[in-house]
Amino acid sequence: MTTLQSVPTLGTHPASGSLRSRAETRERLSKATYDLLVIGGGILGISTAWHAAQSGLRVALVDAGDFAGATSSASSKLLHGGLRYLQTGAVKLVAENHFERRAVSRQVAPHLANPLTFYLPVYKGGPHGAAKLGAGVFAYSALSAFGDGVGHVISPSRAARDVPELRTDGLKAVAVYGDDQMNDARMALMTVRAAVDAGAVVLNHAAVTGLRFTRGRVTGAELKDRQDGTEFGVDARLVLNATGPWVDHLRKMEDPAAAPSIRLSKGAHLVLRRTRPWRAALATPIDKYRITFALPWEDMLLLGTTDEEYEGDPGDVAVTEKDTAQILDEAAFSVRDQQLSRDLITYSFAGLRVLPGGPGNTSKAKRETVVTEGRGGMLSVAGGKWTTFRHIGRTVMNKLAELPGRPLAEDMEPMARLPRKVPLPGIANPDAVAHRLLAEGGTPGPRMPADTARHLATHYGSLSFEIARLADENPALAERIHPDAPEIWAQVAYARDREWATTADDVLRRRTTLTIRGLATDEIRAGVEGMLAEGR
Repeated sequence: MTTLQSVPTLGTHPASGSLRSRAETRERLSKATYDLLVIGGGILGISTAWHAAQSGLRVALVDAGDFAGATSSASSKLLHGGLRYLQTGAVKLVAENHFERRAVSRQVAPHLANPLTFYLPVYKGGPHGAAKLGAGVFAYSALSAFGDGVGHVISPSRAARDVPELRTDGLKAVAVYGDDQMNDARMALMTVRAAVDAGAVVLNHAAVTGLRFTRGRVTGAELKDRQDGTEFGVDARLVLNATGPWVDHLRKMEDPAAAPSIRLSKGAHLVLRRTRPWRAALATPIDKYRITFALPWEDMLLLGTTDEEYEGDPGDVAVTEKDTAQILDEAAFSVRDQQLSRDLITYSFAGLRVLPGGPGNTSKAKRETVVTEGRGGMLSVAGGKWTTFRHIGRTVMNKLAELPGRPLAEDMEPMARLPRKVPLPGIANPDAVAHRLLAEGGTPGPRMPADTARHLATHYGSLSFEIARLADENPALAERIHPDAPEIWAQVAYARDREWATTADDVLRRRTTLTIRGLATDEIRAGVEGMLAEGR
């Protein structure tokens, strides 16, 4: 590992992650009264904060951990219409999902989303026939206005050329359709940046220790900075509880008698090194309702997911041996054994889906957003899908405008008057960004390896040139963090000073993919911690 020289911080940009900046942010939070305090930095809370700031409200956002530190960075990394929803006749829902998916991948964040072809194999004795799946993928593509081509059926031999690890024994046909994928942690982080650019004040690693009340109404929160133990508070006219799996925990702070409003379903995933190139993803039906995915992602293979009710502490959710065996067994329906060796597993992760309370199998439950208003006036919101994160943000804002007494309506611009497809920071054609990084190394910057240029372009968009500039100013930052990964040390400095990273996991798990690749060695972790300490 390269020995890094002292790396200066990048100034007092609003997105600075240094502790000095944390102190300044705490002071800003404690000295003002905000229109809206959003508690919870998952994508639902982030999207609401972004839309609220766009509407002209004074917005604060806090999270006990890192932004997207829990379920929002433990997804299947897909932006999709929801093919399985056609099973239940939810045609309108699929069309709405497709609209949001296309908006994000084409106009809002084309630098963070990638089109992905899906192969849906039809095996002898499987739960669905070729004719049914062929009709299904055609209807699915029609609901997206054929923006990803026409859903159709191809031969097993044709599919095996694109996915050499496809199991062909008993394979009758393969249905084809298109969706998109992303790096969920990076998408969430760019949305945080968009919220800050719109005027929001944000702080991660700040845990709520209690709520503030005025004449029985929730009017803020008491917080503790988990980095240095500083206690402070935030006043707000309205508090939004967007804590995901912890939503009922915060509701009980408001009202100890509050009944449970949600139930949880665990989704586990495995990440493996790929043995051969994959030019398409596999979506394999397990039964009438469930599909297992094998997704080429970040030069690796992502397998999953499980779907079972979870009743434990949300903070303890983890992948078990039972989960691992289930995922590998289900993947074996369509993936060859050599690709499923446990020796290839680099990482595993699990997240919790928030579902409406009630009986029944979690795999059949609707992925809908639950909105409740508590006795103290706190609004709680949970659930939904990554694909529709912008729509959920707008929906919550419309709900805020309609609250009894309309406490915020006069101060906020109606959602209908705001642009519907505001882009995320760094929007650019990633191919053009990568070409420019290779041609001139940034503005200015050193020439860099092609894989690093491509990685920066598809994770930062035009902001890549800021990272290239850092690498030009300090050659040590142009070095790879690990020889087997495209990330460079300039990304660590950038995460520290522009992306609120305060812990090694913030950098290695969410600002980069080194942990997921199985490359976050003790030496690298120590180097990252050293760079983070320089910014304090």
